[in-house]
Amino acid sequence: MKSIGGYFSLELSSGEHFHKNGIMLNTARNCLEYILLSKQYKKIYIPFYTCEVLLEPLKKHKIIYQFYHINKFLEPVETFDLSAHQAFLYTNYFGVKNDAVERLANLYGKQLIVDNAQAFFSKPLNGIDIFYSPRKFFGVSDGGILFTDKLLTADFEHDISFNRMSHLLKRIDSSAEDAYCDFKQNDNSLNNNPIKKISKLTDNLLRSIDYKKVRKIRTENFFILDLALRKSNLLNINFSNIDYAPMVYPFWAKDETLRKKLINNKIYVATYWNNVFEWCKETDLDYIIAKNIIPLPIDQRYNNEDMQQIINLIV
Repeated sequence: MKSIGGYFSLELSSGEHFHKNGIMLNTARNCLEYILLSKQYKKIYIPFYTCEVLLEPLKKHKIIYQFYHINKFLEPVETFDLSAHQAFLYTNYFGVKNDAVERLANLYGKQLIVDNAQAFFSKPLNGIDIFYSPRKFFGVSDGGILFTDKLLTADFEHDISFNRMSHLLKRIDSSAEDAYCDFKQNDNSLNNNPIKKISKLTDNLLRSIDYKKVRKIRTENFFILDLALRKSNLLNINFSNIDYAPMVYPFWAKDETLRKKLINNKIYVATYWNNVFEWCKETDLDYIIAKNIIPLPIDQRYNNEDMQQIINLIV
């Protein structure tokens, strides 16, 4: 029976999901696992330039994987003739590679898997397996959204998220610095979890977001940075045709000390991804890209003044 009365829970608005027709799971890596199991893939091609957590489902199910390199446009340097039960995974880097996703969809068809963890606002493609990671864009602790045409029959239980929320709450009451250890601990708690449905808490949090507003702010911030930095950005990609909200602004600087300078000024920029330094040689472009591209924050927490603060530290 439903409980009536007593103390209140967290109050959230009851809206719609942005990807309301997707399969709502507990993590993006488990979305990949779902695809691998439903399509019964035996081998998958994955980029060197990716997060190592994607190896979890591959190792778990003993699926053969082969790495491939990317070029200066963040696109595969070679193509592969896929046989049955083989797939090709491509990452929509920083949320700015929709054009490459469409070309690869024409090349590999239904054997393409798109990692849209960094491209939440990019639309799914009909007949293509695609997954998203909401926590890369919003204040949630977990969750994954999957689009696939092959369903598993298992009845998955709901995940539980309340015990992963401390970094989100502590950052509000205290500071980003005080909450960082909680963030790392909660992030690590996602490792090696079985496929589950999205938690009720994360589900409700995602329903409460004003996606139209978020998309507008992210896009505006992205182009504020691009207007100021495009001439000095060594990542030679034309962003002018982007009409969706990327995750970050990818900036390749001449100044190799810039990352440290930004962090020292409390502009926290990540490295995507440290595992690449173990997988690749220093002369590999994948290694160089991981070392040098700085993901500048553009998200909905920030405005024009914040973007100008970043710009002033760079130019």
